[in-house]
Amino acid sequence: MEDQERTPVSIFTQVDRDVFLRDICPERRPALLRGVDLGPCLEKWTLEYLRLRGGDQDVKIHVSTVPQMDFLHKNFVTLPFNEFVKRASEKKHSDFFLSEDEHYYLRSLGEDVRKEPADLNKQFPHLAEDFHVPHFFEPDQFFSSVFRISSCGLQLWTHYDVMDNLLAQVTGRKRVVLYSPQDALHLYLSGDKSEVLDIDSPDLKRFPDFLKAKLYECVLEPGDLLFIPALWFHNTTALQFGVGVNVFWRHLPADCYDKKDPYGNKDPVAAARALQALERALHTLDELPSDYRDFYGRRMIQRIQKRTYCDSVSATKTKEDSDSTLPSRPFTKPG
Repeated sequence: MEDQERTPVSIFTQVDRDVFLRDICPERRPALLRGVDLGPCLEKWTLEYLRLRGGDQDVKIHVSTVPQMDFLHKNFVTLPFNEFVKRASEKKHSDFFLSEDEHYYLRSLGEDVRKEPADLNKQFPHLAEDFHVPHFFEPDQFFSSVFRISSCGLQLWTHYDVMDNLLAQVTGRKRVVLYSPQDALHLYLSGDKSEVLDIDSPDLKRFPDFLKAKLYECVLEPGDLLFIPALWFHNTTALQFGVGVNVFWRHLPADCYDKKDPYGNKDPVAAARALQALERALHTLDELPSDYRDFYGRRMIQRIQKRTYCDSVSATKTKEDSDSTLPSRPFTKPG
């Protein structure tokens, strides 16, 4: 396979709220934060402790016969939480649904999955008291805290979210690959997801432009926090059985977001309206012969590029060029 441009995610240490808000969040680029206090969960969340404190409440989980989960073929099953943790930590299963080497994945949900975002304090209160949410945003900006548990080897598809979030890795190691929003045209999107499931060995006959996307990557160790800015595509692979928490917050005014979105992955209201208007415009072009549709379609693309795309890419390119000579920068607290 041809080489794809790869860049390590910058690592920052001794990050407090002021450093995050001043030097990291405004850059709108992923950042790996080390040394942030996540609470006693780092020592406490052993298998035995998780099973005991999580109890036998039922949880809805994904089961997959292959490590690479896609967004089309998901098998949902319900298990008691303590049984799920036991199975997810195993590589071979004596009890199984599909195969003895099946993979498990939990993404916690709100009480009413159609209306309420996930909240660790509500779904797993006895575990939530061990996890300290970093105070990098105002309390009224909080949207959700999502509890995630993965079998070793499980890989989640490439997708983006519309809110900023921090991925806290509590136990196990996880590889995270990210792509810039400016590379969206190379990722073969279906809604908020990429159709390219095997990002390390993509089918270049189906996805010839995929290698044009610049790949950012890092490996999260227990205790690491990864800042994932809104609209950045990300793909995760559990290198070991792992437990983590995603914390999402509204970094735009609250009325920008869809109020009926419990997952935080619906496009902002204005963006959704614009996409709907584009679909109507494309249907209108269907009234014309094919050569006219082609011509006016190209004019529409040119208009979009002039209004949005070219300016943003130019600005980003200038910024990336200026940053390209800078090494990863550890921060130390002033004093």
